[in-house]
Amino acid sequence: MQFRLGELFCGPGGIAWGAKQAKVVTEEASYAIQHVWANDFDRDTCETYRKNICPERPQSVICKDVRKLNLEQLDPIDAFAFGFPCNDFSVVGEQKGMDGVYGPLYAYGVEVLKRYRPQWFLAENVGGLRNANDGAALAQILSAFNHAGYQIYPHLYKFEEYGIPQARHRIIIVGIRNDLPIQFRVPKASRVMKTCREAIENPPIPPDAANHELTAQAPQVVERLQYIEPGENAFTANLPEHLRLNVRGAKISQIYRRLDPDRPSYTVTGSGGGGTHVYHWSENRALTNRERSRLQTFPDDFVFQGSKESVRKQIGMALPPEGARIIFEAVLKSFAGVEYAWEPTNIALSVQDCPIVAVEAR
Repeated sequence: MQFRLGELFCGPGGIAWGAKQAKVVTEEASYAIQHVWANDFDRDTCETYRKNICPERPQSVICKDVRKLNLEQLDPIDAFAFGFPCNDFSVVGEQKGMDGVYGPLYAYGVEVLKRYRPQWFLAENVGGLRNANDGAALAQILSAFNHAGYQIYPHLYKFEEYGIPQARHRIIIVGIRNDLPIQFRVPKASRVMKTCREAIENPPIPPDAANHELTAQAPQVVERLQYIEPGENAFTANLPEHLRLNVRGAKISQIYRRLDPDRPSYTVTGSGGGGTHVYHWSENRALTNRERSRLQTFPDDFVFQGSKESVRKQIGMALPPEGARIIFEAVLKSFAGVEYAWEPTNIALSVQDCPIVAVEAR
C-alpha cells in the first residue's frame, strides 16, 4: 500500500526524506509513503527539496507563500505532513504565539485536512508550543485537528532519546481519520544516546563533501575559543577580561558553546548571530554545514542549495530525517496491524475541554 503524501511548509526535505525511508512489509502487503506535492515559500529550500526528494518531478514542489496557494487545485492525497511555522512559538523568539504573524498559519493545514480528508497526518512544531499563549495555542490547534475529523496523538519527542545525536525537542501530532479503525501509539524511545563525536567522525566526512566549507573565524573568536572547554560557553568559561561578552539581561547558554564530544549535540538552530553556530569540541572553529547536517541525520549525499547562510538556516529549521522515519514507520505499522514497542504520550490534554476559536486560512 502506497500512501500518497502532500506537504505544506515542507522545508528542505527532512520530513520527506524520513517518509521515503519508512517501509513496513508483512506477509500480506508492503506499506510505504510516496511524495505527491509539497509547498514552501523559500526558493533555496524548494530547490533543495526538488534536488533530493523529487528530481524527476520538480514541478510537484510549489514555491509560493501558503497564503497565496490555491488549495483547491492540489492533487488528491492519502497522507499529509506539515511543519507549520514555529517562529511565534519558539522560546528563542518573541513568543507571540497566536498573536504573531506565523502562529495562525496552522489553519492552512486544517483546511487541507477538511478538503482532502487524508487517512492520516503528521504535524510538527517546537516544544515551546506547549506554553504559547499560556497553553491556549496548543489547545486551540489540537481542538481544530479533532474537529476536522481526526483522532489525535500529540507527543513531545526528545529526539536524543531516539538515537538522534542532538538534543532536539519537538511536538509531533499524529492524526488518524476518525472513521478508520486504527489506533496510533507513540513509538518507544530506545534511550540509547548517540554522541556528536560519533555522528561527525564515524565515518569521516569526505573532504570533497558538499556543504562542507569552513567558516572564516575572526582572530578574537579563535582566541576566545581557546579558553572554552568542551561543554562550556562564553559565560561559564574562565575568560580573560578582554574576551568576555558585554551582554545585559539573559545570558544565552549556546553563545560560543563548544560541543561535549561524549554527549549528543545541543540544539542546532537555523538563525542567530555571532556565537550561535555550534562549535567544535577541540578545533577552534564553528561546525561546517555538513557537520551540522550530520547532527540532524541527513545523509552526506543530501545536497543543500543556496548560500552558506541559507543552508545553515535550512538545516536548523528541519526535522531530523531519522526521527521522522521512526514516527512514520510507527504510523505504517499501525495501519499494517504490526505490533511495536510504544509508550504513553507525555501531553495529557483533553480536546473536549478546548474551546474552538475560528481561525480560517485566507
